[in-house]
Amino acid sequence: MEAQMNRATTPVKSKPTPASHRALGELKDLYLLEHRVKYPSMPEYARFAPQYTDRTANGLTKCVIDFIRLTGGQAERINCTGRYIDKSQTYTDVVGHTRTIGTGQWLPSTGQKGTADISAVILGRAVKIEIKVGKDRQSEAQLEYQAAIEKAGGIYLIVRSFEEFSLWYQALLR
Repeated sequence: MEAQMNRATTPVKSKPTPASHRALGELKDLYLLEHRVKYPSMPEYARFAPQYTDRTANGLTKCVIDFIRLTGGQAERINCTGRYIDKSQTYTDVVGHTRTIGTGQWLPSTGQKGTADISAVILGRAVKIEIKVGKDRQSEAQLEYQAAIEKAGGIYLIVRSFEEFSLWYQALLR
């Protein structure tokens, strides 16, 4: 019974497509090529590449940023979550128990609302990249940010898989 419950509550992940494997494999090859140039005296058996995945937002973000950097572009992750100020205090009472009292507070970011996850320069063009995985959708603030970037002549891209980004990049080179 317990095995059935675990199977029912565990989300089923879709298997990557062969094209996705190809794109992630090319990224891994780019990483290893750059690593060989940077560290020429390192023996091959000691080299390793990161385990790239585009199944999570963090994984897809890392894939896109690494690809842009490895192909000569500039990319950085934009953090707009604000910061947490911890106002709690921990003390030990006379019996020896550790207690924590108080709360914390989130301060809003000073960045623009709706900003993209990645800011990049690719082939001399300003590119803002929003990462969306699964059922994630753009917020109203993100739609406004997209309109402002496109009005200013920049490129705004919504990426749902590394394969999709790879195809967009190849089309950009043509």
